[in-house]
Amino acid sequence: MQYTTLGRSDLRVSRIAFGTWQLGGDWGPLDEVAAVAAIRQAVDEGITLFDTAHAYGFGESERLLARALKGRAREDLVIATKGGIRPVEGGVARDSSPAWIRHDLEASLGALGTEVIDLYQVHWPDPRTPFEDTAAVLAGFVAEGKIRHVGVSNFDVEQMTRFGSVLPVETLQPAYSMFRRDIEADVLPYTETNGIGVLAYGPLAHGLLGGHLRASTAFDPHDWRHASPVFQGATFRRNLETVAALESYAQQEFGASVSRLAVAWTLACPGIDVAIVGTRNPTHVEDAVRAAALQLDDDALARIDTIMYEAVPLSGPTPEGG
Repeated sequence: MQYTTLGRSDLRVSRIAFGTWQLGGDWGPLDEVAAVAAIRQAVDEGITLFDTAHAYGFGESERLLARALKGRAREDLVIATKGGIRPVEGGVARDSSPAWIRHDLEASLGALGTEVIDLYQVHWPDPRTPFEDTAAVLAGFVAEGKIRHVGVSNFDVEQMTRFGSVLPVETLQPAYSMFRRDIEADVLPYTETNGIGVLAYGPLAHGLLGGHLRASTAFDPHDWRHASPVFQGATFRRNLETVAALESYAQQEFGASVSRLAVAWTLACPGIDVAIVGTRNPTHVEDAVRAAALQLDDDALARIDTIMYEAVPLSGPTPEGG
C-alpha cells in the first residue's frame, strides 16, 4: 500500500480509502456479514482511511463500520465522516446550520463509538446557510476536541474560499473518474495552490467501471441507480462499450481488471491524493489495493483518453435525488 499526507493536514493515510456509502441502504439489500469482512480485509491489506457519513442510512453505515473495526488499534486508523444532510418528508435536505451540524456531529460520535473524529467534512454545500457560519461552528468543535481536522465535500472554488475565510479547508472530497472530470478545470488548481488534500469519490463511476455491469443488468428498486438515467438507455449502452474497450486494454497491456485501471488512473492525476473505493465484497478489496501499485505513464494515459473520446460524460446523484 502507498501512503500520503493529506494537504496541509498532518493526516498520514493510505492512498486507497474504504468508502461506506454502499453500507447505508442506498444501494439495495446489504449482506452485513460480507460488509464487515470487507472492512476487516481492508485493514489487513493496509488501508488506514475509512470514509463514511451520518446520512448513509443516518447512522447505519457508521455503526456497521464501528462494529467491523472493533478491536483494531484506533491510533492506526483515520476515521472520516460527513454531516449536513437532514431527513425530511419524502427524502433529505441539505442543512449545514450550526444547530444541525452539532446534531450530526454528536450523532456520528455516538454511532462510531469514538470520542473524536479524525476528519469531519461538510457533506454538501447548503445555499441557505452562510458558509462562514458553518466554518465557525466547526472551528469550535476543533477547539472542544471533538474533531481533529475539517474538510468539505462537493464544494466549488467560491464556496471553499468563503468557508476558508473563517477556517482553513484542509481537505476536499469531490467526484472524479474517467467519466467525470469537471474538477480538472478550476477545482484541482485551487486545491493544489492552497494545500488542500483531495479525496476523490466515485473512481469506479458508481460501478460502471467495475467491469460487472451489462446492458441487461437489473438494479434493485432500492438501489439509487435503478432510477438514474446514467444507468439506462442509449447512454448506458454507449458507456458500456467504452468500458469494454478499457477492459480489453487493461488486460492486454497490464494483465489487470478495468476496475484496477480506473483506480490507478484516478491516482495518476497529480492533484488527487486518495481514491475512495466502496465495496461490500471482501474479494474486491485486494483489487483496489493493487491499483495503488499500478503505474500509468504518459502513453498509457493518452491511450485511455483516446478510448474515452466517444464516452458520454456523467454526473452523479445529489441529496435532492436529481
